[in-house]
Formats: sequence, structure tokens, C-alpha cells
Amino acid sequence: MTEANRTSNAYVSTVQLGELATGQALTAPIYTFKGSDSAAPSVYIQANVHGAEVQGNAVIHQLMTLLEGHQILGDIHCVPLANPLGINQKSGEFTLGRFDPITGVNWNREYFEHAAIVADIPNWYQANKALSNNELFAAFRVLLAQSCQQRLNNSWGISTGHQLAVTLQSMAHQADIVLDLHTGPKSAKHLYCPEYDVASAAYFSIPYSLVIPNEFGGAMDEAAFYPWWQLQRFCARQGRHFDVPVAAFTLELASQERVDMADAELDAMGILAYLSHRGVIAEKVQPAPMKRWGCDLANYKKFHAPKAGLVEYCAEVGHPLKAGEPLVTLLRLDQYGTENAVTTISLPCDCVPVLHFASASVHQGTELYKVMTKVFEIS
Repeated sequence: MTEANRTSNAYVSTVQLGELATGQALTAPIYTFKGSDSAAPSVYIQANVHGAEVQGNAVIHQLMTLLEGHQILGDIHCVPLANPLGINQKSGEFTLGRFDPITGVNWNREYFEHAAIVADIPNWYQANKALSNNELFAAFRVLLAQSCQQRLNNSWGISTGHQLAVTLQSMAHQADIVLDLHTGPKSAKHLYCPEYDVASAAYFSIPYSLVIPNEFGGAMDEAAFYPWWQLQRFCARQGRHFDVPVAAFTLELASQERVDMADAELDAMGILAYLSHRGVIAEKVQPAPMKRWGCDLANYKKFHAPKAGLVEYCAEVGHPLKAGEPLVTLLRLDQYGTENAVTTISLPCDCVPVLHFASASVHQGTELYKVMTKVFEIS
């Protein structure tokens, strides 16, 4: 990481994420706001890991603009444009940067699990149990950073996507709060929130939350909180109790290939309300007044096209849909004149459609909708 010039109250630097085939360094900008209180939580925010998911960059811009007028207690590191390879992966007017074109792996499933560290927590804790909580957390943070560095220096090498992801992850491991900003194809705003931290969903300006298990599935939020949750759980069994030291969330900021600066300011205000709640800024910022709804990830259902055809997406994302109401209409012109030419499909249960496929032309088996079922209110 190299530091460059300073703009306004943010220090501007760059991080090298890899190299292009022609040898040039692949870099992303970092904007850092230095806090005045070393005891306050530190923050890492990234956006645009998927190439078409650009709205998070607008949210970071609006958040940094808002931060200029606040007293910042904890360090805040913002990394927009976090995946230059994905952002530049264009085909005609579309951005295809969801999957690494070399391996086909989702860019947001390339993070490192630290399986060896998690398995060794009992031995590591035995050697470090005399430390205070703050000392214990600092030592564990160093362990995670060293593990990332060892992974990056693997003598057999690692893939392009894994190189990029682990480099980002190594920066995230330095923070107490990690926010990963994404969007869906055609999507309502929703939040991925770990089970142990559901109450935090009440601060963001996002109406729907998916409550995810305290497990590792390859994404940045899980990579950030999972080893800490394992440490906290083990220590609790030893009679040593503390909250999970790291909070991590994925914010899905509506649809991809879209920039809306006014909407970005609303989401930036939601992030600011959460940072205020956590003591990252001195000022009190109240969360937006709205009802917030949750759904366990196990009840987040996918609907796949029963046959190929042209699709009319009837259900509006972010709006409750009653059982039996139209979800999609499938048009099959090859069957014109028969009862199979137009088929309207509904679901057998109440739900909230959260996102749907971007294209109106689909193969049989295409994932058309994701919907929340068994929805509950978050207070």
C-alpha cells in the first residue's frame, strides 16, 4: 500500500490488487479518515467487487461528503472501485463482472476461510489466555493478517481472483466494522446480517434483512466475522464472556448498472446512523423511521423457470405478494394458438420478492426470483 496526496479530510492512497497480463499494476484507491480516539471502532467499507454493481461507489462518495461535517472518532477506510478487473469486463453495453473470467468463480466467493486458525483456537487461546480482552483481540487480529499474508505468498501461487480477494480481506481484518456494498440484478434493497447481530439491522436505511447463519460461505462479510465468532464462542465455553469483536454486513443497494445520487445519500445516512450508534462519530444520527423486516436465510427461496421462454416479471420487488397472485407470465411464441402460449405462474405461499433475473429471455431452470418467506418484523 502506498500513500499519495491528501484531499480534504480524507487521506488518499492506493492498494495493489495484482498485475495485468501486460505487467501493469492493478490498483484501487483508498480514502482514509483518521479518527481522534484510538479506543473508538475502526471501519472498512468496500464497493464494486462485482463489476456491474456500481451504486455502492455513489454511496461511498455521499458518505465521505457527509463525514466532512462530522467529528470522526474511529478510523474509516473506504475502498470504492474494489475490483478493477470486474468493472472493466464489458460486453457491448453490459458489464459482465460477476465471475472471474479465468476461473468462472464468483468474485465474492474468493475470500479465505482461515480454517487452520479456527481449528487451532483452543491451543492458541491456551497460550494467550493471560492477555486482557483488548490484548487478546489485537493478537488475534495479527494472526489473521499473518494468515492472509502467508496465503498471498503461497509458493504454488494463487488465482487472480483469490489474490484480489485476500488482499482486500487483509485490509478488512484491520477493522472492527466491515461493510461490503453490493446490488442485485433487478432488486429491492436488502441487508445480509449475521444471526448474532440482528439488532443492528434497525439502524441502516434498508427495509429487508436476510439473517445469515454464523458460518463461512466464501463472502467478505462471513470472512470478516466468522473467525471472531468462533473465538467468542470458544471463550464463552471457558467462562470468558465478551461480544463478538467484529461486525460485518453486506448491503444490497437495489439494482445493478444504476447510479442514483439522491438515493445514495439516503443509504449513506443509514450507514452514518449505524456508525453513530457504534461510536465511530461523535454526533448522534438517528436511523430513518421505517418498518424493517427479516427472514432467515433458510426461508429465502429461489424460483426457477419451469420452462424456457420470454418472461414478464409481474411481481414488484420489495412489495409483499400474496399466495396465488401472479409472479411471472411466460410467453412461448413457438406454441402460439395453444393453451401453452401464455402461462401465468404464482407461488403457493405469501412472500416478499427481493430480486429477479435481469433478462426477459430465459432458459428452462433459470433462477427467475428470490423471495423472502416467513417474514418477521425487526424492532
